[in-house]
Amino acid sequence: MNDENRVYADFMPAGRPPTKKAPAFGQRLAALRKERDWTQPQLADQLGVSVKAITYYEREASNPTTKTLKQIAKVFGMSPAEFMNDQNAQSHKRKSGPPSRLQQLFDRLSQLPRNKQQVIADMLEGFLDKTA
Repeated sequence: MNDENRVYADFMPAGRPPTKKAPAFGQRLAALRKERDWTQPQLADQLGVSVKAITYYEREASNPTTKTLKQIAKVFGMSPAEFMNDQNAQSHKRKSGPPSRLQQLFDRLSQLPRNKQQVIADMLEGFLDKTA
């Protein structure tokens, strides 16, 4: 088939679009691959796996084997811990301590009727506008 009759342009992703969000592991893998301007076949060659395996890792795998994780991390020049720590940093929120005084006041404010919340919000906005 010649290029004039192609339906898809080179910039369009191949295959069917995903119906659900990829797991954090797959998102991280795809992001690192794209940062290096590697295609899935290029990454597959470096890992010694099929393109189908790369597609699976990027779209569905949420808990890769230790062996797979070590191979992938090595290809990207990092330790498995570095690979997973970045993934964990993106997907987990930092643990918080006790609520601040401001948070406690906000929680109390949210329990008030709407009209009283509006009065306090207007008062707070006025104060902030004067101090800014």
